[in-house]
Formats: sequence, structure tokens, C-alpha cells
Amino acid sequence: MAHHALASQESYNPNHLLDMLLGKMQLKNDAALSRMLEVAPPVISKIRHHRLPVGASLLIRMHEVTGMSIRDLRDLMGDRRTKYRLSDAQGRPKPEDRPENKAAPQEGSGGNYAH
Repeated sequence: MAHHALASQESYNPNHLLDMLLGKMQLKNDAALSRMLEVAPPVISKIRHHRLPVGASLLIRMHEVTGMSIRDLRDLMGDRRTKYRLSDAQGRPKPEDRPENKAAPQEGSGGNYAH
């Protein structure tokens, strides 16, 4: 079974967050929660079984629906990280996209790259 990196934190428990949302919104079950959050029911199931992390877009949707802060939502699931680190590769142009690697079009080719 594939677990995401956050699942390795001992304090991480997305079930607590989901249960609190059920109570706060007075919903009966996960199917009602999925309708409220406008996600497919398997998404909630995968989060409950630690097969899918609570992503940024879902956290934002929870914030919109409940009015709770993102920080409070993250605290409810035990995500205590204060910083997020990006890899060095993220945000960099691919080597073939860098200007120094692009060759100027040959004269007479008209700059047409279609083959």
C-alpha cells in the first residue's frame, strides 16, 4: 500500500479532521461530506485510509465551506509543519527551454518548426 510522506508523521491523522468537519457541518456520513466538498466519495475514503493526502485544493475548499482557517484545518489533522520545501528542480525551466540552449532559426527556413 502506498503511503504519502506526511503519513509518516506520528501526529498526522486526517480522520480527526474529517470527523470534526462531519460534526461541525452536522453531516451524517462521508458521502454527505464529499457532496459538501464537491469531491468524489472515493477521495474521502482514500484520505481516511492514508492512501491520499489532504491536498491544498481540498484544504481551500474546506476553508471556503466551513469558514475555518487553513491553519486550524491543518492543526486538526495533525499537520504541524510550518515550512514547505520545494526541490531545487521545481520552478526551473527545463534544459531545452533555456534561452542559451535554443538555436536561432536558420536563414531561409522562415522560422517554421513544423515537420
